Amino acid sequence: MLCDICHKNPATVHLTEIVDNQMTELHLCEECAQAKSAQMEQQFGLSDLLAGMAEFSKPQKEAQDLNAKCSNCGLTYTDFRKIGRLGCGECYTSFRKYLAPLLKRIHGSNQHLGKSPLKISRVIKKKMDLQELRNRLKTAIETEAFEEAAKIRDKIKEIERKANEPRTL
Repeated sequence: MLCDICHKNPATVHLTEIVDNQMTELHLCEECAQAKSAQMEQQFGLSDLLAGMAEFSKPQKEAQDLNAKCSNCGLTYTDFRKIGRLGCGECYTSFRKYLAPLLKRIHGSNQHLGKSPLKISRVIKKKMDLQELRNRLKTAIETEAFEEAAKIRDKIKEIERKANEPRTL
């Protein structure tokens, strides 16, 4: 299948656009896909999307809250809402109470739930496993699955007991 735009190169990217409930499929070569991507970024950039979501999800706050300012770079929350980009790493801390609901809306969670590095230390792995067990325990208690909760509690106690035992060589 050839590219729908240049009609020369094989199509390797397949886009489906839905505009006004009309679906259009585009089959593009890599070069035309990059050009189309740049065109789409100009029309509707990621920063516009984030700024729009921040605007949509903002609770009704007093004007002074919206003028919260990053202590490091001086960016205000109002400026972030306009441009959709944070100024520095410290902005995450300065705007934490505003960003948490926004990140939850975008990602479905405001905690990292993704993959972990393949080479991870045993200590970190044990801590992560323990935290996962604690989360499962909390869920079991909330859903009143008390037998499961007791089993998980026992696993947590066993792991903590082993961690506190003195090591023998």
